[in-house]
Amino acid sequence: MSRAKRPAQGMALPHKALPVRGQKFFSNRSCYSRSEAARMNSRALCFFLGGAAIFLGTAYAIDRTLPHPFREFPGIEYQLGSISLPADAQERTEWAFARLMFPGGWNDGYAGREGDWHEGVSLWTQDFPRADRHFSLAVRRLTRIHVRSVEQAINLEDPDEVYNWPWVYAVQVGEWGITDQQAKKLRDYLLRGGFFMADDFHGTTEWQVFQESMNRVFPDRRLIDIPDADPIFHTVYNLDQRYQIVGHEHLDTGHKLDGFVPRWRGIYDDKGRIMVAASFNSDIGDSWEWADSPDYPEQYSALGVRIGVNYIVYAMSH
Repeated sequence: MSRAKRPAQGMALPHKALPVRGQKFFSNRSCYSRSEAARMNSRALCFFLGGAAIFLGTAYAIDRTLPHPFREFPGIEYQLGSISLPADAQERTEWAFARLMFPGGWNDGYAGREGDWHEGVSLWTQDFPRADRHFSLAVRRLTRIHVRSVEQAINLEDPDEVYNWPWVYAVQVGEWGITDQQAKKLRDYLLRGGFFMADDFHGTTEWQVFQESMNRVFPDRRLIDIPDADPIFHTVYNLDQRYQIVGHEHLDTGHKLDGFVPRWRGIYDDKGRIMVAASFNSDIGDSWEWADSPDYPEQYSALGVRIGVNYIVYAMSH
């Protein structure tokens, strides 16, 4: 049997036959009709528009969760422009003094002299902004925390703003009137790791007002005395020896109303972390506000600043 001849070395292999006239040569482009191509273009456009919508929606959602820019509010004691703004008012820092905004309650001592609490000049602005800025300066000097020199007013009615701040402060909480929705938001913030410093409330009636409000925040938890050995009193300064911090207007009597004995009380989470620290029968805000006044006793400002620093470092590390 004869064998098929192999091509000689160097001989070219025969080419594949080219299409003859009338035979269709299919390419990728000619595989689709015009209607099919139009449908593909429509799908591509839909994918593009869908991706753009997702991008814009994500950007909007992220923007909503970012901290609001600093806004200046008039206070019940200090009007706009009475305290000059520092240069870093809009700086993004590690910590800023976050002050809770809230409506007054049934026993609000400023009733009749206030405007819309959303716009300042109301109970929540007691000592504001002088106390906030004095204390912020102290935190900057006494710690390595990157601190902004101005405060941030926080409205619990805002959907996401409070979650940007690890430590929030409120004054005159024995006269406030937070709503059920605000109480619910505060509860969620605290259970997620937030810290609330409640200050400047005195005597039997104001304790009852504050306790009722915290029962709405935490129906299942109680305010208890914080033990001296708790880490919150030892994060930076050892504060076993604490005493009543008297407000500027009550230096002559040494107390306000029937608030004779200072109490340092708190609410703990399930892991033993303090979520709420209440300085009952003391006015720490005044100790910050009047820290530069020769007429205000230095011992009150010294303790007030140390307590505040401990609370901040505790809040940011627990």
